[in-house]
Amino acid sequence: MSYASKMDGDRIRLVFLSPLYSYAQILEISGSPYATQDAPLPEFIRPVGEKAIVVDPQRHVWGAYNPKGKLIRWGIATAGDDWCRDIDRDCRTKVGHFRIYSLGDGSCVSSKYPLPGGGAPMPYCMFFSGNQALHGSTDVSFDNVSHGCVRVHLDDAKWLRYHFVEKPKASNRYLGTKVIIRPY
Repeated sequence: MSYASKMDGDRIRLVFLSPLYSYAQILEISGSPYATQDAPLPEFIRPVGEKAIVVDPQRHVWGAYNPKGKLIRWGIATAGDDWCRDIDRDCRTKVGHFRIYSLGDGSCVSSKYPLPGGGAPMPYCMFFSGNQALHGSTDVSFDNVSHGCVRVHLDDAKWLRYHFVEKPKASNRYLGTKVIIRPY
């Protein structure tokens, strides 16, 4: 079975496809993309004293947590694939704790993909591990199909980039926002 999702105002439209049937389901998010009740992530994590983004590739979701460990926004995330045919190897998103070290705007593009010369749109890119970044995309699904980046809906990426994430600077001891990628 495959899944696809699309933000439609304050709704997420889920489409389920299988060889035998397909159907669409619209999930309301309490009228707000900021609603965290019944989110597929914990409402609280152990406070780390700073903002953090948690990505769960098994559940295909991300969450933004405030310094007190409270989930303040979440959404659908597409992480790296088990195997990428064009590079003949696994391309999973690296698991662990990272820091945002570079930020881009709405015109950010990949320097690597598609092969050979790059150019894939990565709007509102937020790099956290080598060439891996959180970024906006119109291709976000309940599946891990990227080359290692974490794709989120465009509105979510823009919000993260301009209203949540901090780049390294003197006021944060040159430590960008924490990114936690959970195991697959």
